[in-house]
Amino acid sequence: MSDLLHAPGPDGRTIEVLDGGDPEGFAVLYHGGSPSAVAAYQPMDDTARELGLRLVTYSRPGYGASTPRPDAGTYADDVTESTVVLDHLGIDDFLTFGWSGGGPRALACAALLPDRCRAAATVAGVAPYDAADLDWFDGMAEENHAEYHAAEQGADAYAAYLEAEFSPVLRASAAEVAEAMGGLVTPVDKAVMTGDFADWIARTFHRAGAQGVVGVRDDGLAAVRPWGFDLDGIRVPVAVWQGREDAMVPFAHGEWLAANVRGAEAHLFDDEGHLSLVTRLETVLTDLRRLGGI
Repeated sequence: MSDLLHAPGPDGRTIEVLDGGDPEGFAVLYHGGSPSAVAAYQPMDDTARELGLRLVTYSRPGYGASTPRPDAGTYADDVTESTVVLDHLGIDDFLTFGWSGGGPRALACAALLPDRCRAAATVAGVAPYDAADLDWFDGMAEENHAEYHAAEQGADAYAAYLEAEFSPVLRASAAEVAEAMGGLVTPVDKAVMTGDFADWIARTFHRAGAQGVVGVRDDGLAAVRPWGFDLDGIRVPVAVWQGREDAMVPFAHGEWLAANVRGAEAHLFDDEGHLSLVTRLETVLTDLRRLGGI
């Protein structure tokens, strides 16, 4: 079972932490998508335990019970919370992976904590908003077009958009969540949005909205800002996982990351989507162990 903890964060803030998997295993830090907050998911916990991995994740500022920052910051700023959580749990070296909006956070750890981060994986992770030679929106569902263009307008306008348009997604039940996400969910993703998986997604959304839309707002603002670190400067092993049937983070994002992260190993699938790719978690984590020499 996973343990829910509250770590003392920077500037007197609090960080909500979930500590699971194998308590004696090598640590893997998981960065959830946008939006998400910590919510126990037994299949993920069991997979980590079977692979001898200690699975650690936390709610980013503004999500769950984690205190918001004064400003949204950048993806690089999330390394501060990551370091605090690892230090609080007595973890030195670690592996990391991030799903969707968590992908850039995993890459930030790889770039900025090279002496501790053994390897990183981005799973359906976004590419930089200002990436050269990439049409960031091409192949993305219209719901994301509207949201990120709203984020471009700044914190107040974006928060108003989220209150009006996105709040129903944060409140959706497991039976409602796929429908609430509209065109973001492709047929291959809808097929996996059932049972325990749909329940977990709904619970991560509910927990993400515990403080309203502040966490979603700050995640979206970070997505349209420069990341705050140099991808070309990453020197630790990285794997890029992406599916072509993804309407949230288009396939071209994975291709771009694979081409622009030095030495990245690409795992690009024609038949996977944004959500279905998570069903390959055992493969992702087994490969991450290999990359990190564990």
